[in-house]
Amino acid sequence: MEHEQTIPEQPKEGESAPEADTSVPRRRAGRTALLIAGAAALGVLAGTVTGYAVQYHREPTALPPLAQQKMAEPKPQAMGDATTRRSINANRWHKADEELAKKLLEVPGGAKTEFSGASPVDMFSAAYFEDASGGLGGLLSSRVQSIASVEWSESDRNFVEINLLRFHDRDGAEDFQKGIEDYMPTQKYAGNAGKEVPGVPEDFGHLWIDSKAHEEPGYHPLRGSRAVVRRGDIVMSVEYTNNRGEIDESTLVDLVKRQMERL
Repeated sequence: MEHEQTIPEQPKEGESAPEADTSVPRRRAGRTALLIAGAAALGVLAGTVTGYAVQYHREPTALPPLAQQKMAEPKPQAMGDATTRRSINANRWHKADEELAKKLLEVPGGAKTEFSGASPVDMFSAAYFEDASGGLGGLLSSRVQSIASVEWSESDRNFVEINLLRFHDRDGAEDFQKGIEDYMPTQKYAGNAGKEVPGVPEDFGHLWIDSKAHEEPGYHPLRGSRAVVRRGDIVMSVEYTNNRGEIDESTLVDLVKRQMERL
């Protein structure tokens, strides 16, 4: 059934036309723009997906080779009569370590060289500290940079060990120095407060001679001495041991003086 159409009444003469009804909302002008923008975004997204799909089926493009893929380095050698710690562990040293090793005191004529040169931090810690892992952690936290050591023996009576430790800054060197000064006076070590190193300010060096020799049945009495000196970011540790229980302080002081001149 069709709806009956109603014809609006025409205004009579002298009457004004009724005002337009403003209660009906007008169509928003921005709606068309939003639709166009949405279509454009969908177009970009579709194009991106298509691009990934095409790339997925392509063979991967080889990357250019990195610079210096094969750096020149010495090869480790098998242990033998002619090998040393360095030749066996060729890749554990850095060229900068050699600079510190050159400052080591030279082994005197007639003495037997046990070791001389740069020493990796882990190897040094294993030989130097009772708690190797704790000692290694302490050195790393103090930011040690390189270590060099020399060891020799004379007439199977006198034994000398010198260690040079270079740190990133003076604070690390001071921490290591103060740590040694804290435990050396205990009975387990020197057993006395020690004394100043001649020519070295008190805050920069100290030396100790064991209060008594270490004796065991069937062995010669063993007595040790030690001096620790800090110079800038380098700590020098000199140990002089005698297996007859006799320590000449002047011998220790002479070793320290000569090593300081090398620095």
